[in-house]
Amino acid sequence: MIDTQILIVEDDRKIRNLLKLYLEKDGYKIIEADDGLKAKEAIQKFDPCFIITDLMLPNLSGEELCKWIRTELKSDTPLIMLTAKIREQERIEGLQMGADDYIIKPFSPQEVVTRVNTILRRTNNRCSKLSFKGLTIKPSRGEVKYNNMNISLTQHEFKLLYFLMRNPNQILSREQILGELYPNEEKSVIDRTVDVHMGKLREKIEMSKETPRFFETVRGMGYRFVSY
Repeated sequence: MIDTQILIVEDDRKIRNLLKLYLEKDGYKIIEADDGLKAKEAIQKFDPCFIITDLMLPNLSGEELCKWIRTELKSDTPLIMLTAKIREQERIEGLQMGADDYIIKPFSPQEVVTRVNTILRRTNNRCSKLSFKGLTIKPSRGEVKYNNMNISLTQHEFKLLYFLMRNPNQILSREQILGELYPNEEKSVIDRTVDVHMGKLREKIEMSKETPRFFETVRGMGYRFVSY
């Protein structure tokens, strides 16, 4: 499924629900956490494309959460800080920690939505991704992860996986796949090329018995990406 997930980290339920209401109205899917430690768990589990966090949180502060995201995860996931702090120096420190924006409470929820959209436009809408059973592909960034572990693919392997994941549970013929991978040289490549690329994908993604079966060979017809 296409994911546009935003994590809201806020211990005030009313504020969290208000932000959720406005962001869902704008088409985003929302993950919630009411303290910093739960936020870390949610980030590792869901890999959200955007984070909105309060600074004054139970168990782990917003500043510590931001530092963990930027230094330990080495992630550049867009992040907005929400705070009641009004001193200019405090806002500067928040931005220096790696926040993309800083919004002072009380605020307009529509302003938050607008700032989220603005940041995503500036970062080439990195919310765009496909995700099934822990396997995630981010086409705008050329990234593939399985359970948050990076998987290195060649250009053609990446294009093949993206094509399959865009058409889950559909049988794609070798001819269709060749046309996707080699649009200008269909006559110069052979069906066996598809089999080689599929074999490499299986080696890199279906690495163990515990990994779900993603790729199915439909005899005499082609291949199918299994999303269920």
